[in-house]
Amino acid sequence: MKPIALATLAFAALALFGDTSAFAQAAEAAKVPANAMNWGSGLGAGLAAAFAVLGAGLGIGRIGGSAVESIARQPEVANKIFINMILTAALIEGVALFAVVVGLLGFPAGS
Repeated sequence: MKPIALATLAFAALALFGDTSAFAQAAEAAKVPANAMNWGSGLGAGLAAAFAVLGAGLGIGRIGGSAVESIARQPEVANKIFINMILTAALIEGVALFAVVVGLLGFPAGS
């Protein structure tokens, strides 16, 4: 693995799974407001939401492309393929919305 990719992955893992109590203790020791030291939670929340949207977009695009290809091969079952495509895309979008909400719940509140 390339060093830059490894460093980015390590930084993202620390931001997503870092211990906020350590940030609070450091803020107390430095006499800095706790929210000023809690920037990693916001970064992790934004990355989680972005990855959820990116994955859902790629998945729905792949479903749409496969459905169009299938309809071109068998036009007589176009209605069944279309219904299944819409149902699957709606389920993926629901999961993506849930992931975005869960990701943004980790965003630090207040200043």
